[in-house]
Amino acid sequence: MQGQPMVIMGDDAQRVKDKDAQEHNISAARAVADAVRSTLGPKGMDKMLVDDMGDVTITNDGVTILEKMDIDNPTAEMIVEVAETQEDEAGDGTTTAVAIAGELLKNAEDLLEQDIHPTAVIKGYNLASEKARQFVDAEAVDVDPDDEELVRSVAETSMTGKSAEIDKEQLSGLLYEALRAVSVDADDGSTVVDVANINIETQTGRAVSESELLKGATVSKDPVLDSMPTEFDDADILLLNEAIEVEEANADTSVNIDSPDQLQSFLDQEEEQLKEKVEQIKASGADVVLCQKGIDDMAQHYLAKEGILAVRRVKKSDVEFLKEVLGAAIVTDLDSLSADDLGRGSIRRDAEDELFYVEGLNETAHGVTLILRGSTDHVVDELERGVTDALDVAAQTISDGRVLPGGGAIEVEVADQLRNYADSVSGREQLAVEAFADSLELVPRVLAENAGLDPIDTLVDLRSAHEAGENRTGLNVLSGDLENSLDAGVVETAHAKEQAVSSATEAANLVLKIDDIISAGDLSTDKGDDEGGPGGAGGMGGMGGMGGMM
Repeated sequence: MQGQPMVIMGDDAQRVKDKDAQEHNISAARAVADAVRSTLGPKGMDKMLVDDMGDVTITNDGVTILEKMDIDNPTAEMIVEVAETQEDEAGDGTTTAVAIAGELLKNAEDLLEQDIHPTAVIKGYNLASEKARQFVDAEAVDVDPDDEELVRSVAETSMTGKSAEIDKEQLSGLLYEALRAVSVDADDGSTVVDVANINIETQTGRAVSESELLKGATVSKDPVLDSMPTEFDDADILLLNEAIEVEEANADTSVNIDSPDQLQSFLDQEEEQLKEKVEQIKASGADVVLCQKGIDDMAQHYLAKEGILAVRRVKKSDVEFLKEVLGAAIVTDLDSLSADDLGRGSIRRDAEDELFYVEGLNETAHGVTLILRGSTDHVVDELERGVTDALDVAAQTISDGRVLPGGGAIEVEVADQLRNYADSVSGREQLAVEAFADSLELVPRVLAENAGLDPIDTLVDLRSAHEAGENRTGLNVLSGDLENSLDAGVVETAHAKEQAVSSATEAANLVLKIDDIISAGDLSTDKGDDEGGPGGAGGMGGMGGMGGMM
């Protein structure tokens, strides 16, 4: 055996080592970042994504683009996780987080070519990330939850560049009303916003300007009988998770009938059982029954006869939301039904939209529904994505209480402070801190680039303004001028920016730490017929599908 190589991997295994592994990983991660860069900012472009079934999605929402892209590379998927984490934690800023992660890796690659060890780069990035978050906190402006203008500015900034932008003033007003309706004061004096109690419904065929806020819920169902009343100003409403039908035996049974009288007796017994269920509902004082399951035809007749409105097959999610709106209990057994289980509310039927509007009258209950309208399905889908992001960041503003100037102002300011901090850092980590500062300035450069402005001239002018002490000066992409972003209403949340810096740094460091890729087969995460590998798709190993979608 002496002098012969020892084979420890199978014939199908692949291995990429050292510099080749780093180049492979960085190129894969950068490709993901480059895919969403053009969507950043008010002038960002949209992407059309077509899935395997032919369904089309048109959006410039970073996390939606990355989730729907056919990415087939383990390193690239780590960058997608950055967007998902940003969406979960902050609600917005996904494109910013991914773009910064890509730029950190690009600048790290330059440092690696200068024979700076990855551990030095990682240490420098960690130092810079910690300082950057401190600088962000120091630059943040405290906001009062009752400051409607500032909270709405945050929502409008989030919606700018998306389909919601045209009617952003009206939508931001609806969002603020919705958030205040579900906000409660905590024991420590802070404000807690329960976004889960805000329901979003979409309707097509009408203008976005016709969107409205309902202090309650909608039920997209018809009454079980047309003869039933469809409007109550003050009703006792029963939420039922039990079928109003004849109870079936638990075991298989057969009935032998010798005469028509026996059959009639059997049918009468079933009818009596249904009548008893309706009597239980009537005895509780219920005016309306919203049932999650079925209602027998005979029971429908008896309910209509008693003047009770009944709706069947209501979605589970709608019933659970109605529980919050009405302050009611969800009843699972009519035998235990009492008046205390009912909720108070008003209900009315909209024949044009074919739904019920339900509003709660119980002071302890809360829950609102935002009805978004648009001309087509594609419009309302993108509108919903934009409004959901705006809702999250506005809620974060109310609970966190800190905002930042947008338009690239905070990135340029933090980058300037990081360069000053770098002078106090010894060793090669100093270069990594400076590279981190350069990476943050990607945001104003891309904002200018997507607006058709010169990114270099814009960045030079921004640096000059911030060195002169104008630390809130950002880029107005509509006019091309520099101005105070807070005064202009271009406002972002501090929490979202801190999360973007943190997520981007951790993802970049995770990629930089890998110096050996060992795969049992190809380097793709999809083991189908597609061929992958470090040489495929520009060194991305199986990201051909993504290229096809872009």
